[in-house]
Formats: sequence, C-alpha cells, structure tokens
Amino acid sequence: MLNKVRETVDFLRSQLGDPARTAIVLGSGLGGFVDSMTNCVSLNYSGIPNWPISTAPGHAGSLVKGELGGKAILVMQGRVHYYEGYGPDQVVFPVRVLGEWGISNLLLTNASGGISHSLKPGDLVLIHDHINLTGFNPLVGKNIDKWGPRFPDMTYAYSEELMSLMEKAAINQGILTKRGVYVAFSGPSYETPAEIRMARFLGADLVGMSTVPEVITANHMGIRVAAISCVANYAAGMTSKRLTEEEVLSEMAKASDKLSALITAFFNTSDVV
Repeated sequence: MLNKVRETVDFLRSQLGDPARTAIVLGSGLGGFVDSMTNCVSLNYSGIPNWPISTAPGHAGSLVKGELGGKAILVMQGRVHYYEGYGPDQVVFPVRVLGEWGISNLLLTNASGGISHSLKPGDLVLIHDHINLTGFNPLVGKNIDKWGPRFPDMTYAYSEELMSLMEKAAINQGILTKRGVYVAFSGPSYETPAEIRMARFLGADLVGMSTVPEVITANHMGIRVAAISCVANYAAGMTSKRLTEEEVLSEMAKASDKLSALITAFFNTSDVV
C-alpha cells in the first residue's frame, strides 16, 4: 500500500503542487461547495493513479485544489464506502494519500439519520465521538510505522480546538450547531428500527455509513479531524415513513448553502487552517 500511496502523491504533486494545510471531504449531495472557491484546479478520480472511484449517488468524484478566504484548500467531492465493494485499505486510501502528501487538518462532512429525538432534518451536528459498528477497522494488518503507532489512541479522535473554532464561526453566521455521537454501520441497507433503538441505547445521536474509517486513519497519521454531519432524515422507526436515498439527497441540497456558509466562515476566521 505504501508504494501505491507514494505513487499517487507523486502524481498529485506533479499536477497540483504542494498540498494545502486542510482538506475537506464532501458527503452525499454536498459537492456544490466548490462553487464558493476560487482559482480551482480539478482532477477526476478516474484520472488519479490508484484512486478509488465513487459510485454512490450524490458523489461527484473529483479532487479540487483552490482557495477559500485567501487560503489554499483541498476538496474531495465524494468518498468511497465499504458497501460499494471496496476493501478497508481502498476506503481510506485517499486519507493515506492526503496524509503522506502533507495535510495537517481533515474536515469531514456527511449525511446522517437522526437518532436523538432532539434532532430534526436539516440540523448541523459537530461529531465529537463515534461508535464503530461497521464490522471492520482500517488499521487491521501490518502496521506501517512511518504513518503511525500500532495502537493509536482514540480518546481525542475529534479535535476540540477545531470544533470550538467551528462553533465560533457558526455563531458569527447565526447558524445553529449541535454536538453529537455518530454510529457507523456498513450499509448499504438502512438500519432496522431495532438497530436504531440499540444505537440510541448505546448513546448515539446520528447514524451513517461513512466517516469513521477516515477518522481512525487520520488519527493514526497524526492529522487533526473535525466532522460536520447534516441530518437528512429521521432514522428508521422514528416515523412511519420508509427511508429513501432521494429523501437524503433532497435534504442535503437544502442544507448545502448553510453548510457552505459555515465552512467559509470557518476558513475566514481561523488561522489553524
């Protein structure tokens, strides 16, 4: 894996130059964020050596380097998931490349189902902890010591400093944010009502099918992480409605402007990114 990561990094350096300090991964239906950036150079995933191709709805599949608030930024328009048939190494391959390339901060976004009764569709939630029920961990296998320790600590998987800066930016924009615990299942089937009741009992506020493997990998490499989840729907069993991907994409389209405004304010007011 190390050789493939280095090959990809060499290619990206030849096309995009030095990395930005911060990279953003855009979840389902949020790819339009790049419209707020300037001086953009875009590479389709299919043209990047070894890079896995996004097949999920709402994931454009491009890596974009540009500027926001006068600062360089890298944006992944879409990610890959375990349910697409990719192995753990492939799911986190982009994070490995970004880390080897030299980023310091990783901002993750996703669409989620609301488990907590205090959340409703359209809410923006800063993830401060997670529960991994995907059935896999991306660090299983031989450890590459250059990237990180065999047993990385996950006590502070989500950077308190980045979360606080994001909350300050939200207040300045008049945007309400909450904090929550995210539980990840493998998908692609939505969770059953019984699984949602279990997740709520375990302390989860949000449910989804991504993000956690990326967080684990970033922490392994010493990359600071912040994660924003947009509640796209009530989780299974909380209403009588069936869950559909169309509902998720529709709600994410509505929330896109609010999320873009928050991230832009975050970059404009923070010196750490």
